[in-house]
Amino acid sequence: MKLYFIRHGETVWNTQAKLQGKSDIPLNEKGVALARLTGEALSDVHFEAVYSSPLKRALQTAQLVAKETDAPVVVDRRLEEIGFGIWEGLSCHRDHYEIPSESFQAFFTDPFHYEPPKDGERIQEVCDRTADFLEELLKEKRDQDINVLISSHGCTLRALMNYFYQDHTENFWRGHVPPNCGVCIVDVDKEGFRILEEDRIYYDKGNMGDYYGEGRQ
Repeated sequence: MKLYFIRHGETVWNTQAKLQGKSDIPLNEKGVALARLTGEALSDVHFEAVYSSPLKRALQTAQLVAKETDAPVVVDRRLEEIGFGIWEGLSCHRDHYEIPSESFQAFFTDPFHYEPPKDGERIQEVCDRTADFLEELLKEKRDQDINVLISSHGCTLRALMNYFYQDHTENFWRGHVPPNCGVCIVDVDKEGFRILEEDRIYYDKGNMGDYYGEGRQ
């Protein structure tokens, strides 16, 4: 089984460096274009199964990338983005920082010790729910020779990949937030797994947005 993990396309809140979390923000025009380009590049891959976060930006991305497949998009809340609670909608860009706590920086620099605000989630909680999703998927389909598309979010994608890395350190982010429509590909069989691609983009690098500062995408 080959797993294709993708982060959603760009949104208006991405361009404003706002924490989206569970806020249901749709793709902007560029986000739609990036998803379409990615779908065209992967048009020779037949996805026998497609899973997505229920949030619009991820669901739209899944539908655009897998538009040629006849498999229905299965929505799963375990693929939602990390919840930022009362901080959602605030900018984390270094030049117009709105979050009322410098402790937020640990989200990037020391993620497993990041303390969320009221109604927010910890990184480990996201790792736990995405691991639950993956274990259920692998139990059901591991022995099948199929391609599976999984559409989610920046932190959620890193949590999904951390299931394979098992690296509970500051390296959780692999140096940066995944780019919009960045794809990670993992081949899984009875013997184990192989990571084939990490943060592969199928569009011109000039269209990558560094909206958070410090190379975080």
